[in-house]
Amino acid sequence: MPGALRERVEAALARFWFRPSGGLVDTLAELALSPLAMLTATVSGARRRRILAMRARPRETPLVIVVGNLVVGGAGKTPLVATIASELDARGWRCGILSRGYRRRSPEPVLVAPGDDAEEVGDEPLMLARETGLPVAVGTDRRAALALMLDANPDIAVVVSDDGLQHVALPRDVEIAVFDARGAGNRRLLPAGPLREPLAHVRGMDAVVINGGGPSPVAHPRTFTSRLVPVEFVCLDDPSQRIPAHRFASHVAGRELLAIAGIASPQRFFDVLDGLGLHSRKLALGDHARIDAALLAGRPEELVVMTMKDAVKYDDVATRGLWALRSVAQCDPSLIDWLEAAVRGQTTS
Repeated sequence: MPGALRERVEAALARFWFRPSGGLVDTLAELALSPLAMLTATVSGARRRRILAMRARPRETPLVIVVGNLVVGGAGKTPLVATIASELDARGWRCGILSRGYRRRSPEPVLVAPGDDAEEVGDEPLMLARETGLPVAVGTDRRAALALMLDANPDIAVVVSDDGLQHVALPRDVEIAVFDARGAGNRRLLPAGPLREPLAHVRGMDAVVINGGGPSPVAHPRTFTSRLVPVEFVCLDDPSQRIPAHRFASHVAGRELLAIAGIASPQRFFDVLDGLGLHSRKLALGDHARIDAALLAGRPEELVVMTMKDAVKYDDVATRGLWALRSVAQCDPSLIDWLEAAVRGQTTS
């Protein structure tokens, strides 16, 4: 399916999944999609059984933490992965990060360097490598990517995987399910709803993190919170030029802004900008998408603001006035304490 058509279909489905249900249209859609949702249930059930069988084996070294979600689309996993890995590394546990590298050119596993091309290694892995300074490996086969990273970094004690809950080949010791304010939508399985696997599977995972507040869509005895906090705007022309997020509006007062977002939930980014007092023309791109360089250069606005995930895709764009908002996930300190206990070999139950 062509990219533009896929994005329109995904947007239409998202509106159906996350709006209040009811009415004849929703009933007919549910009936039409139920057979496919039943197929999702069968496949996800078999997959979960294989993962549980793998988890029953003796623990491998290093400890592998999988941070993922059951709901399609962004739930704040990647910033949380950066925070978990950075915090554990700062406590003396050498950390590495795994990522799939969605929409990268090659599926083969590679190690990510800060100077790499986002199209070769993926935008999120490149952002993680630049943000954390930690080893990052990327590949469709995460087990192969894990082996590659450990071969190059045998001192790693903890590996944090950005997503991968449903990746049966990846061994794991700790599973963390992340939800955001959308919860679980209509709580149905794909394609009738946004769930990759049933909510009941969460009870067999080790923890839940709610990003941005709100109730958890499923009861779990170990539930933590996290929130994304805007820190600073970084000038892409001169990365040494950094303006605290709360001061940026006064810094750019009187100049027109274009805000672009190639992320799963662009409105979340736009809401943050509004909250910072930044008034801009808003351009929502598809997740992982990149705006045409000619359009960017020919914009009427003097300045462009974007996310750090978007910024890694514009290293070679010959235009000025580009700024990226750097944000960090602030999670419960008790989450890091609990994970450190797991690294020490204490129980996660």
